[in-house]
Amino acid sequence: MVNECYNCGAYDSDREGCTMPSCDKFYACPLEDSSLQFFLPMIPPTVTAQEHKVSVRNGKPVFYDPPELKEARAKLTAHLAKHKPDKPYTCGVRLITRWCFPVEGHADGEYRTTKPDTDNLQKLLKDCMTAVGFWKDDALVASELCEKFWAQIPGIFVRIEVLDSVELCAAFPAGGAGISPDGETARTQEVLE
Repeated sequence: MVNECYNCGAYDSDREGCTMPSCDKFYACPLEDSSLQFFLPMIPPTVTAQEHKVSVRNGKPVFYDPPELKEARAKLTAHLAKHKPDKPYTCGVRLITRWCFPVEGHADGEYRTTKPDTDNLQKLLKDCMTAVGFWKDDALVASELCEKFWAQIPGIFVRIEVLDSVELCAAFPAGGAGISPDGETARTQEVLE
């Protein structure tokens, strides 16, 4: 098997096995910008951050994480710690995530359209990334792309890109994301041109 570097497209014919080469830093050359990408080879957790439990103590509700959630959080944190950036991100970023669940009667690469929901998966992942030190606050994630697949090689592909505000402003000229300066009328025609 020949593996292609996800960053530059070069091939490494001496290595075999992983089809997502960035799970091993030797498969991928360093990115030229401040982007970061990696693959966490694991069976992704299906428990989500939304699965808090509630008990009542002294007449007051107390929220806690069930053991399955604590285990998932510890698993993600341990895997993420290996890829922690030297310095945490301090500006807006785009988070691209591909959740690859073990193939179970589905085709490799087929979208997974069953639970857990992507927003719940992302919340747990971003909470763990914050705890590890990828950024001070996950509010810096201003753009997200999240996909779920059935895959022969399970794991989580993660890419972080620094947002370029000049690029964003060019896409949506004065008036914002398709909204006119008066804040009332959609400027669909300008955005589409």
